[in-house]
Formats: sequence, C-alpha cells, structure tokens
Amino acid sequence: MISVNLCGVELKNPVIAASGTFGFGDEYGQLFDVSKLGGICTKGLTINKKEGNDGIRIHETASGIMNSVGLQNPGVDNFINNEFKKMKQLDTAIIANLGGGTIEDYLLGIEKLNNIDVDIVELNISCPNVKHGGMAFGIKSDIAYKVVSEVKKVCSKPLMVKLSPNAENIVDMACKCCEAGADSISMVNTFKAMAIDIKKRKSVFNNISAGLSGPAIKPIALRMVYEVCKEVDIPVVGIGGISSAEDAIEFIMAGAHAVQVGTANFIKPDICLDIINGIQSFMKEEGIKNISEIKGIL
Repeated sequence: MISVNLCGVELKNPVIAASGTFGFGDEYGQLFDVSKLGGICTKGLTINKKEGNDGIRIHETASGIMNSVGLQNPGVDNFINNEFKKMKQLDTAIIANLGGGTIEDYLLGIEKLNNIDVDIVELNISCPNVKHGGMAFGIKSDIAYKVVSEVKKVCSKPLMVKLSPNAENIVDMACKCCEAGADSISMVNTFKAMAIDIKKRKSVFNNISAGLSGPAIKPIALRMVYEVCKEVDIPVVGIGGISSAEDAIEFIMAGAHAVQVGTANFIKPDICLDIINGIQSFMKEEGIKNISEIKGIL
C-alpha cells in the first residue's frame, strides 16, 4: 500500500507537487492526469496580489536552478474566488501555501483560508519579516515559535510549517515549531545563494541573492530531514532536489512521511508520475506491502 495519512488527510501516495513549481495545477493538468498525485501545494499566497521581482528570475546552475521570483501570486482572495474552484476539480489533496510579511498578514490569510475546504495549510516562514529589517521569520527559533503559536490559535486546518535551511539551527527550529503547535513540518525550502555575471560585473539577480534548489541541495536536505525526524514526533515532509523514485525513497527511509517534488517538474512535467511508479516498483521488487515498513528505518 502506497497511500499515507498526513495530518488526518488521506493521500493516494506520498508524492506532492511543491509550492512555486506547479502553479495551481491547471497547466500541468493539461499535460497529464494530476489526480494521480498525492497532493498539490499552491503557489505561495499573500494577502495582496504580488507581481514578483524585477529582472532575471531563474538562473541555471550546476545540478540545479536559482530563483528570485518574489512570490508572484494573485492574492488570497483571488485564489479563493477563482483558482481554488478549479483546483477542487483536480481530485487530489490541496495544500495552501501561505506567506506574509507580518504576523497580522498570516493571521488574516489563515482566517480567509479557514472558510474553504483546503486540506492543509503550509505556512511559509521563509518570508521576510518587514517589521524586523527583512530577516525571515524562519531564521530565529523564538520568532518562528511566536508566529506558529499565533497562527495555530486561529487555524482550523492541519498546519504544516515549511522550514528554511538557512535557519540558525534547523533542528531547534523544528522542535520549537512542534512545541508551538505545528501539526507537520515540511523541509527544506531553498538555500540562500548568488551568481555573478562576470561580463556585466554585477549580480545576476537584482536582489543580489536568490534561492538555490534542485539535485545540488539533495544530500544536505536529506541530512537535515534525517536529523529533524529523530527529534520531533509530528510528520515531516521531505523536500530538496528530489528527481527520482530513489531520491524519494531515501527521504522516506530517513524518516519523511511524504515528499514534495519541485525543480524536477520544470525538467519533466510528469516526473511525479515516474516517481510514484518507481516507488511502487521498488516496493514490489523488495516485497514491501506497506510504505510505512521503510519509513525511518535508519
């Protein structure tokens, strides 16, 4: 059996399309049957519509990409009134990714999402805290604890907190989020990185730094997931450079309850189906009847 229960939500399988790489599922739905996915994470939503960053947004690097998209999205209200209705027809779990620049932004967004039947809310605490000089909420554990605890008070949905690998101490960060009431952890978001255009003598990105994702980060992300899974008693969803069934199985063996696939979707739009089929083939070859048999075996 390949299905998993994540925070009380039954997923057909442990493979979820990651936020920011799958839109709201509609475009991919024109290419393959997305109902076969375990779930879809929406684009990162904010209270107000965002146009995103100026300049170059995507830059290829060795074994990955760097992005500086800037959370371009239609806003929570537009998502609720338009995109959500279309997503419901995709017949898979819907995970609403929510970002914000202040605690008040998060709380307002949660109150709006409470009114629709999304399955899980994924709280992106990698967003810049505009009241504290732009430092992300997910850098210091005490600040993350405050955000998660305040959000948990008003959130009627299972709350998954997405962690940044740039945290001062990601294991402590995960433990603090758990103490604050998180129902699940997803990790890791992109690594802070940069690239320089040597011909122009300047950074490739207008914001100087950008987020690194793809196969290059997988070994580090895997290690972080393993360390966190040893310390928390809530489900962890592994993210970071997953592009094959073998990658996904590694994260599950490290303790992950499920996985999210991001950058690989840009390389092969239906890569998630390959990963799902690959996991099933592995289980059959190895005589594994339930995927829970290999979860956290290390």
